[in-house]
Amino acid sequence: MTKTWRLFIAIPLPDAVIAALDEAQRALKKAVPPRTVSWVAPRNIHLTLKFLGEVPLAQCGAIFQALSRVVEQHGMFMLGTAGLGCFPNSHNPRVVWVGLSGDEDALHLLRDSVECAIAPLGYPTENRSFSPHLTLGRVRRDAVRGDVRRLGEIVCEVVPLCAVRWSVTELVLFRSELGPGGTDYTKLFSATLHSPR
Repeated sequence: MTKTWRLFIAIPLPDAVIAALDEAQRALKKAVPPRTVSWVAPRNIHLTLKFLGEVPLAQCGAIFQALSRVVEQHGMFMLGTAGLGCFPNSHNPRVVWVGLSGDEDALHLLRDSVECAIAPLGYPTENRSFSPHLTLGRVRRDAVRGDVRRLGEIVCEVVPLCAVRWSVTELVLFRSELGPGGTDYTKLFSATLHSPR
């Protein structure tokens, strides 16, 4: 049987952003009814560009090469945290997120390049539009309906988190492993974006 790893391509976050996300989560946790949301550990939050799923280990080298080619076409750029929101909307929240500001054009171009580089390896391009965000938590399946409605209201009312800007400098291929203490992410490969000329 072919050995596989669960992999995804993402932009990692610096400590200052992780600290701001942690602060936003703490504010929400105080207001949101308990057992409504499964919160993502702040150290595990990242900006996903492409989820690959179960990947044969023999294909990792080709993915590394594809990402190395992608970063040759893109320079570093700035992003920042923006407001809080919910998917699909605040009336029926399923996911609580932090939005992004900054050079969103550069982010979309980088994501499109990743899609184009990875598609020939057997990972089809996403049909849905790219909505960049940082996931703080997901609504639990057993959450009380009234509490879920209240969650949407709270997200709209909560004081916006302090905006933090950072320079996007690398693309990372992560391995995702579900362990007894939750999900663990391991950096398998990092490709550095070139410095602006």
